[in-house]
Amino acid sequence: MDEKIRVLIVDDQALIRTGIATLLARKPGIEVVGQAGNGQEALELVAALDPDVVLMDVMMPVLDGVEATRRLAERGPRPAVIILTTFRDDEYVFRGLAAGARGYLLKDVDHRALAEAVRTVAAGGALLDPEITAQLLPHLGRLAGERPATTPVASPAQAARLALLTAREQAILAMLAQGHTNQEISAALLISVGTVKNHISNILSKLGVRDRTQAALWAQQQGLR
Repeated sequence: MDEKIRVLIVDDQALIRTGIATLLARKPGIEVVGQAGNGQEALELVAALDPDVVLMDVMMPVLDGVEATRRLAERGPRPAVIILTTFRDDEYVFRGLAAGARGYLLKDVDHRALAEAVRTVAAGGALLDPEITAQLLPHLGRLAGERPATTPVASPAQAARLALLTAREQAILAMLAQGHTNQEISAALLISVGTVKNHISNILSKLGVRDRTQAALWAQQQGLR
């Protein structure tokens, strides 16, 4: 029998945590292993419970969800974090994605879509709420319009994938496109080779590609060099 996807729910409102846990408990292949009321508790429970996926609220006491996500991303590609919030503001979306979240969903998401999102990121994928994707397209369109005429313009789907990458991941992806080795990237960015490998693993997951060669080709096709 396949192992269940282990989920940690992080929200400062106990009623919301309980509601999400109840909904997910009914879904096949998903197990809620813990709940946390703030980002600091989330960090501690991730270390203790080793979940596959964290559903992370944004505004919480002690440590907010964006900072907690950033600290988790620094540790490595697991667990995958989905920001689950009521905030639709572009600032929160960009901050959450830049921190390393693999998904951004609104709390009014359908329970079936939420379960599917958990399965998607657990399998290494990334996603945005359709409403958030539509909201980001004007920003992505302006960014595309600022590129030189010779630079390929990404499709909305490709642009949305690129938006999932943090600034550091985009820099590493550009260096992959230029043919740099892990050691060269490490020296250029003043980070360890192990950290480079973790970032590349995140990049592959977010772009939905199999290896660094595919990632480099993808970046070249988008004009990211």
